[in-house]
Amino acid sequence: MNKQLLTCLLISFMAHVGYSQDVSWEFLPSLPEPVSNNAVTTALVNDTLFVYSFAGIDTSKDWFGLHLRSFRYNTHTQVWDTIPDLPDSAGGKIAASANTVKNKIYIIGGYHVASNYHETSSSKVHIFDPLLNTYLPDGADIPVPIDDQVQAVWRDSLIYVISGWSNTTNVPDVQIYDPKLNTWLEGTSVPNNSQYKVFGASGTIIEDTIYYAGGARFGFNFPATTFFRKGYINPDNPTEISWTGATESLSKGYRMAASTYNNYAIWLGGSNITYNFDGIAYNGSGGVPPLGRIKLYAPQSGTLSEFNDLFPPLMDLRGIAKISDNQYILAGGMLTGQEVTDQTLMITIDELSKLDPPTLLKETQPILIYPNPTSHSFKLNHSENIDLVIIKSTQGQIIKSISVTNKIQNISTSDLANGVYIVECWQKNKYLGSKRLIISQ
Repeated sequence: MNKQLLTCLLISFMAHVGYSQDVSWEFLPSLPEPVSNNAVTTALVNDTLFVYSFAGIDTSKDWFGLHLRSFRYNTHTQVWDTIPDLPDSAGGKIAASANTVKNKIYIIGGYHVASNYHETSSSKVHIFDPLLNTYLPDGADIPVPIDDQVQAVWRDSLIYVISGWSNTTNVPDVQIYDPKLNTWLEGTSVPNNSQYKVFGASGTIIEDTIYYAGGARFGFNFPATTFFRKGYINPDNPTEISWTGATESLSKGYRMAASTYNNYAIWLGGSNITYNFDGIAYNGSGGVPPLGRIKLYAPQSGTLSEFNDLFPPLMDLRGIAKISDNQYILAGGMLTGQEVTDQTLMITIDELSKLDPPTLLKETQPILIYPNPTSHSFKLNHSENIDLVIIKSTQGQIIKSISVTNKIQNISTSDLANGVYIVECWQKNKYLGSKRLIISQ
């Protein structure tokens, strides 16, 4: 068993704050066979947690290598075994996503490749019962067939399928599956532009906010995007989503695995170059290099960070198995040289957000808020002129937006309840920074 411990230093892109962290990794028993672009999730069987892998592509990395073979890993006995194939009569597929809701697994979308390399997006919802170790009848078809989508679960009840590729193009649709009623709901679409509409992106939901990063936009050679998106879900009407986003270079990534760590959103592995199912870049540059990095987004501060060279490089990931609060399994994927692997990689995060206090003085553009705490209003000051102030909850919900004209501005808070808020400052779509604000009336 190979194990490595790494400690690195990170400089945050927004506040230029230093971070230190400990991340360790080890190889667990290998999958029954090499597989990539497979849908991965977890579920319980009695008191034992299992990791599941559905469908994917084999070492041929060709159309005939797409399959429906599926496996499960017992985290107690550390044994992989074969489970029934994914029941799709159209044949093998990749780029599906799997999520677990109330301990049933839902494998949604993906695409098939014909011998002439024509790709067809899937409308299937396969349902697997871990206790019975068998598939139940398929769920209702997806209204818009989809693959390479962002997919995440809200409150163990609804599955959000966000953007992705549908046969000929990226789509803005947000399709919401209700497993209890076996119905599809139409969510607020993402903005209909290439910053939001992507394939190969990934994301997660923390409380009532969707976070998704990376992906390929429509265009020549399907370039990787550098745009970070957030969608606040109205808990009283979960189909209503308020979308915001901003350009951020650290958001770049393709087929990364997404999960949560404490109250942070994280992304693991992937590549910064977009590629076809064989691992060859769309831009004609050849084989794509995988990465062993972790991205971390802190909703409280609005900070996205990147930690590099933390584990063996790995890409082509369509899911992740979170097996504890700080442990994750990546099953299969592509290694350096576009090698489809059978490896089971467990990553343990010990400290990934521990602030180094002396570096807090390194903010290059300090924002001053005073008084803080405040009762009815506050003033803010910044070294650059501010034209927009956004006040958010600590979960990322936008409470109010205020257009401002002066560097020093008095802003009323009389309409806000007591609590802790995040104040973001912007100048012509340029993010200037944020501060925590306490209101106590």
